Amino acid sequence: MEHLRAEIAARRTDLIGLAQDLIRIPTLNPPGRKYLEICDYLSARLIRSGFHVQVLRAHGAPGDSDAHPRWNMVARIESDAPGPCVHFNSHHDVVEVGHGWTRDPFGGELDGDRIYGRGACDMKGGLAASVVAVEAFLEAMPGWRGAIEISATADEESGGYGGVAWLAERGYFDPGRVDHVIIPEPLNKDRICLGHRGVWWAEIETKGRIAHGSMPFLGDSAITHMGAVLAEIEARLMPALAGRRTAMPVVPDGARHATLNINSIHGGEREPGHGDTSLPAPCVADRCRIVIDRRWLIEENPAAVKSEVVALLDGLKATRPGFDWTMRDLFEVAPVMTDREAPVARSTAAAVERVLGRVAEFVASPGTYDQKHIDRIGRMKNCIAYGPGLLHLAHQPDEWVGVQDMADSALVMALVLEDLQG
Repeated sequence: MEHLRAEIAARRTDLIGLAQDLIRIPTLNPPGRKYLEICDYLSARLIRSGFHVQVLRAHGAPGDSDAHPRWNMVARIESDAPGPCVHFNSHHDVVEVGHGWTRDPFGGELDGDRIYGRGACDMKGGLAASVVAVEAFLEAMPGWRGAIEISATADEESGGYGGVAWLAERGYFDPGRVDHVIIPEPLNKDRICLGHRGVWWAEIETKGRIAHGSMPFLGDSAITHMGAVLAEIEARLMPALAGRRTAMPVVPDGARHATLNINSIHGGEREPGHGDTSLPAPCVADRCRIVIDRRWLIEENPAAVKSEVVALLDGLKATRPGFDWTMRDLFEVAPVMTDREAPVARSTAAAVERVLGRVAEFVASPGTYDQKHIDRIGRMKNCIAYGPGLLHLAHQPDEWVGVQDMADSALVMALVLEDLQG
């Protein structure tokens, strides 16, 4: 271990600089900015390290357009000896900045042990750590076996369909090509994430009848009807979900229960555009829509997940005069769970214990990430998430990643390569 520790320690300044450079490329999603720039940046570095690099546009994927093309990078290096392929997959996109920052969101500021910026934690720190881990391993272990891949992919924050899903559909994660996958998501450096809960998003619309706002009795408010839907969800459905608990080791503990969130609501007139100072017209709302985010457990049946929402809406239609509704599926992902005895999970757990001096904790994520596509489309079951960063900092203002956490995680990843390919 000491030779790898020394190699990574010698690259500490480079690790910091790489993370800062990545943060300073504002790969905002939506709409999908600077994707080609970050892929080209990484390509140039990895070509210098001996990798063969492909930069691939996800033509036809959701979100791909000439204005905002979905670019991905896949880099591969092969040894002279046969052996397994280990793939490190990171998404390069980041969410909107939001409000409340006290640092430059794209400044990559180093303050003590912390590097600040949007995406520092989720997950450009993990991407930087994986690159440095691989480069250190290649220098320290000239007799290694097999192949190593590093990918930087688009759109994980909006479902991954222009990134990992597109690549998986084209065979990039097939078991015949890749043997082990590590996704350096920020689940804490002493945790190994085996999978995630399921998710179902749907748009529910209630219907009404438009009328003049001064005579609402001549209309029928869709917003009032939606209020009844929200009341039923809160009074009946949410308590039922809180009573369901999974055996999956989901963190934090509250996420071991089934949950439902109202992601958005809109009713009545279209909201004015930016710079529009006109006042609204007096109308009774004839449409109201919500988007629900239902996180379901591996023990639940997906058909039952949907049917209980339908039953709630049908119950209101049967008892509430004038109530009518429609529902549209937006997207759905099943839960995934890698066996903790899978080779990459065992190897990473052993490396965590060697580096940190404590037993690794196996966890599952409350939200989905790109493992869903690697598992379902790529048919690759030997996949985990492991990387630096604190999960609760993701998408927050003043997001940061710790330098020592990146270095420790990089050493863990290098030790995994030594175990699987040394």
